[in-house]
Amino acid sequence: MINFNVPPYIDTAMDYIKECVENQKICGDGAYTKKCNEWIEKRTGTKKALLTTSCTHATELAALLCGIKPGDEVIMPSFTFVSTADAFVLRGAVPVFVDIRPDTMNIDEKKIERAITPKTKAIVPVHYAGVACEMDTIMDIANRHGLYVVEDAAKGVMSFYKGKALGTIGNFGAYSFHETKNYSSGEGGALLIRDEKDIEDAEIIREKGTNRSKFYRGQIDKYTWVDHGSSYLPSDMNAAYLYSQLEVADEINDKRLSLWNRYYERLSDLKERGKLELPTIPEGCVHNAHMFYVKARDLEERTAFISFLKENGIMSVFHYIPLHTAPAGLKFGRFDGEDEYTTKESERLARLPMYYRLELSQVDHICDKIHEFYGA
Repeated sequence: MINFNVPPYIDTAMDYIKECVENQKICGDGAYTKKCNEWIEKRTGTKKALLTTSCTHATELAALLCGIKPGDEVIMPSFTFVSTADAFVLRGAVPVFVDIRPDTMNIDEKKIERAITPKTKAIVPVHYAGVACEMDTIMDIANRHGLYVVEDAAKGVMSFYKGKALGTIGNFGAYSFHETKNYSSGEGGALLIRDEKDIEDAEIIREKGTNRSKFYRGQIDKYTWVDHGSSYLPSDMNAAYLYSQLEVADEINDKRLSLWNRYYERLSDLKERGKLELPTIPEGCVHNAHMFYVKARDLEERTAFISFLKENGIMSVFHYIPLHTAPAGLKFGRFDGEDEYTTKESERLARLPMYYRLELSQVDHICDKIHEFYGA
C-alpha cells in the first residue's frame, strides 16, 4: 500500500525532545519554540513569527488583531478548510464566499471587489497547494478600501510570490505544521506579523492577555493581566520535533519538488491528450510541492479514478467540500456572485500521494497505474 501521507520525521527529533525533558522545560516558549520563531523570521523576512498550537489558532489570533466584531464581513474563497471561516465566525463575523479561479483553485481576485460592502473588514486569500494567489491585485484592493489582509498560508511554507514569502505580504499570515504539511509538529502553526506595531498586542493575546513576554525579556519586573487573550502556545516538545525538520528544510523541499516534477513529467502526455488536467503554477510564483493533484473529467470519473487506485494499493483522496454548501456555511455565511467554478472544479480534483519519504520509483508506479486507468 502506498499511503496518501506519511508525516515527516528526522532522526534528530528524539534527541531534541529528550533535551526538553531533561532540561525540565516542556511548556511553551522554550528554547526550541524560540529557534522555530527565529528560523521563520530569517527565512521569510517577516517582522515577527509566533509559533502557535495550530494554524487555526494563528488565524484566530489574526482575527483578534484585526478587531473583528459581530456583523463584520470577511471575504474568502469557499474552497478552503473550515478553519479559514471558523476563525472569523467565532468573532461573530459573516464569511462572504467568492468564486475561485479554475487554474490555481485560488480565490478569483477579479471577483473580490464586487463583494465589498460597508461591513467588509478583511480579505482572506488562501494559497491553495502552496501556490500563491494574485497578491498584487488583492493588496491593491485592500489598500484602496482600507481592509486587512490575512493570508491563509497553511500550505505555504517555503513558497513565494514575486520574491516574497507567502504569509508576509498581508497584515498577517498563518502557517500550518499539521502532520499533513511539508514540515510538521503533529499539530501546530505560526502567526506571521508584518508590521512592528502589531507585535506587542499579538504577544499579549497569545499569552492569555498578560504582558509575560515583556517580563521574560526583562522589560518589566512583574507581569499581569492587561487585555483579553487566550493560550496559543505549543509545547516546546512539539517545537523540538518541528525544528529537526526546519534544520534540513531545503533538503525536504528539494525532495518534494523532485517528486512533484516526476509526476508532472510522467502525466504530461495524458494532459496533452485531454484525459486529465495538471496543476498550474503562474509566472512569478515559486511553489513548495505541497500537493500534486489531477483533475478528472467530472465527479463520476473522479470517483472511479480514486476507487481504481485504491484497488491497486494507492491511496488518493479528494479535498474540500465547498464551505458555502455545508450546513455551517449556509448558517453563518453567504456566497457572493455566481458559483461558476468552485463546486464544479472541486468535484473533479483528486490528490495523489506526496510526502518526504515517498520514492521516485513509487511515483513511477502510481503514474503507470493512472495510465492504465485511462487505457494508455
